[in-house]
Amino acid sequence: MERWPWPSGGAWLLVAARALLQLLRADLRLGRPLLAALALLAALDWLCQRLLPPPAALAVLAAAGWIALSRLARPLRLPVATRAVLITGCDSGFGKETAKKLDAMGFTVLATVLELNSPGALELRACCSPRLRLLQMDLTKPADIRRALEFTRAHTTSTGLWGLVNNAGFNDIVADVELSPVATFRTCMEVNFFGALELTKGLLPLLRHSKGRIVTVGSPAGDMPYPCLAAYGTSKAAMALLMDSFSCELLPWGIKVSVIQPGCFKTESVRNVSQWEQRKQLLLANLPQELLQAYGEDYIEHSHGQFLHSLSLALPDLSPVVDAITDALLAARPRRRYYPGRGVGLMYFIHYYLPEGLRRRFLQNFFINPCLPRALRPGQDTPQALKPNPNPSPVAAR
Repeated sequence: MERWPWPSGGAWLLVAARALLQLLRADLRLGRPLLAALALLAALDWLCQRLLPPPAALAVLAAAGWIALSRLARPLRLPVATRAVLITGCDSGFGKETAKKLDAMGFTVLATVLELNSPGALELRACCSPRLRLLQMDLTKPADIRRALEFTRAHTTSTGLWGLVNNAGFNDIVADVELSPVATFRTCMEVNFFGALELTKGLLPLLRHSKGRIVTVGSPAGDMPYPCLAAYGTSKAAMALLMDSFSCELLPWGIKVSVIQPGCFKTESVRNVSQWEQRKQLLLANLPQELLQAYGEDYIEHSHGQFLHSLSLALPDLSPVVDAITDALLAARPRRRYYPGRGVGLMYFIHYYLPEGLRRRFLQNFFINPCLPRALRPGQDTPQALKPNPNPSPVAAR
C-alpha cells in the first residue's frame, strides 16, 4: 500500500517553530512533568509516523499536545489586592497553614479557632501580620456562628468577603458502625455538616456581592467506604453533596465552589497518638457487654493498631493541600474537585473502575483490614444474644 508522504524538513521547522511559540505562551512549569510530557509526545510522534496517515497523525499529535499544555500550564491567577477570606478550624493543620500562607500573600484573613489561647492561635498571632484577625468559634453552637457572621460583616465593610474556607472538621472514633455510639454520628454531622451549612448560608449575601469563592475541605472517606470511618465519612459525604448543590445553584451569581479531597497528611491530630489511645480506651469502657463479647477486645485492638500504622505513613508536608486551597480561591477557573496527596488518584481510579470486591480489598489493605470478630471464629461459642430465638412470639415475627 502506498504511504502518505511525510512533511519535508522545511515543514517540520515551521511546525517546530509554532510549537515553540505555543510553549512560550503557555508559561509551563519546568521540571520532570514537562520533560515526561515531551518524551511521551516524541514517542507518540514516532508511532504516528509508522501507523497513521499524515492528516490523522497531525490531528492526534495536536490533540495530545493541547492536552499536555493545558495540564502543565500555570493557571491564570486573580490578583490578591485587598481580598478577605474567612477560614474555619485554624487551631492546627490545614487551617493554620493556609491562614499563614494567605496572610503572607496579602490577604485579609479572618481565622476561627476553638480556643483563642491554643498553641495554634498563639502561633498565628506571633508570625502573621496585623491584618489577620482571630475569632473563637465552635460550629456546634449557633450563638458562636451568629457572632462569627457579625464579626465577618464588621471586618469586611471596606474589602468585601472574597472567600470562605470550610476547613474545621471533627472525628473522635475509629470503629465499626455497630461499635460506634450514635452520639458520635450526631457530633460529626453537627460540626462537619450542619455547622458548616449554617455558616455558609449566613455568608452567602457577602459572597454573592463579591462573586467570590467557597472552598470546603472534604475527605476521600466521604466518597469511599473506608473501614471504621463511617461516622466521619457520612458527614463528609453529606457535605460534598451539599457543595455540589451550591455549585449548581450559585453559578448564576458568579460564585465558584470547590471541594478539596486530600490524602492522609500528618496534621497535629494525626500525630497525637496518645489522644487516639485514650479514645480507644473510652470506647472499650462504654461498649455494651454483648458487643464486647461478640467482637472481642482483640478485634478493637487489631483495628486500632492498623489505624495507627496507616497514620505513621501520612505525608508530613501539608503544602499540597494549602496550594490546592489557594488555587481554588485565586484561579480564574478553579476546579470543582482537588485531590492533593500521594496515591489519591489511584484510589479514585480503583474506586470508580474496578469491581466491588477489589475496591473493598484495596481499602482494607491500604487502611484497616479487620480481623474476624470473636463470635465468628471457629471453635467459639455464639453469645446467647446472637443466637436466633427458636420460638419467636407473634409480635417478634412481625
